[in-house]
Amino acid sequence: MQMALFAYFGGAVVLSALFVVYFRNPIYSAMSLLAMFMHIAGLYVILEAEFLAGVQLLVYAGAILVLYLFVVMLLNVQSRGRFLQKQTPAVAGLGVLAAVEIVVLLLQTRFYPELPAIPHPGVPTLGNSETIGMVLYTQYLFPFEIASLVLLIALVGAIVMAKGKLKYR
Repeated sequence: MQMALFAYFGGAVVLSALFVVYFRNPIYSAMSLLAMFMHIAGLYVILEAEFLAGVQLLVYAGAILVLYLFVVMLLNVQSRGRFLQKQTPAVAGLGVLAAVEIVVLLLQTRFYPELPAIPHPGVPTLGNSETIGMVLYTQYLFPFEIASLVLLIALVGAIVMAKGKLKYR
């Protein structure tokens, strides 16, 4: 049952990611992105990472996607031009090359069963949320702050771009 659910969620993630790129209308692309975020959260639930699934839905589907839609509507982005661009054959070739590399890596990988961790009797074990918090705010604090700074710069840039198009009375 778990493999069937994984196949469903994995296939839905790939299909909705393709729809994000395929649709010309940015709103349709955003809705496909929402579907992709929801199916990724389903993958996290299958992997027993419920906290990450909740964060996926709250942060990405709730905040980032709303910010994206806000900027798209604020800038009044229109879909124009043809569907196939001049770089399409090169990108398709690179995509096929990447798929071949993934297949080769999967065929060369030897999968070993993971042994369960045996906790020491006197040491309390941490849950999923506590472990993520400890690692995120100690070992990965600097990349976490850089990511928030990049998002802030993108938001300020979108506001500056939108203000340039507004007409003042």
